Amino acid sequence: MSPTTETLTAERILEATEEVLRRHGPAKATVVDVARALGVSHGSVYRHFRTKAALREAVTKRWLDRTSEALSGIAAEEGRDPEERLRGWFQGLFDAKRRKAGHDPELFATYSVLADENVEAVAEHIGDLTAQLTRIVEAGVADGAFTSADPAATARALFHATGRFHDPCYAREWERPGVQEELDAVLDLLLRGLRP
Repeated sequence: MSPTTETLTAERILEATEEVLRRHGPAKATVVDVARALGVSHGSVYRHFRTKAALREAVTKRWLDRTSEALSGIAAEEGRDPEERLRGWFQGLFDAKRRKAGHDPELFATYSVLADENVEAVAEHIGDLTAQLTRIVEAGVADGAFTSADPAATARALFHATGRFHDPCYAREWERPGVQEELDAVLDLLLRGLRP
């Protein structure tokens, strides 16, 4: 099936936009490039996304949501030791971010630019991640494994304390020798602080 005979969906447009961004970078990628990659007019793209900024925001949100979705399974695991669950969640976050930075550095750099443009999408992403952490902390408190008077505040503190292992501004450090051991040491310290 040729690109013009397939139904044009928001998802197809976002996939094409990601490829165009990978090829041209955020400064040079245009809606016309996306339309050309899909074999449609740029007006067809604008019917789904009213502006170039809206398209860039949607592709940023889609990229961020992939990480949130990957971690949601860990956050939802019931019956698993709370410390293992918390450690597994942070390891999953670190692995996802490191994989994105290492496997596709051009696209990672592009998304770093887009994230700076789309502060609201990033704030929503961080809110989703800290909500997942809050569920883990609450489960640990209910189990008696953690102590916290305010699980949401604790979750935010945990997230910020580990920023070096998931904030894109530290991406260059993620491939250094010993970085995994450093993450483990930080998590050990944080978990000791959560125990009753």
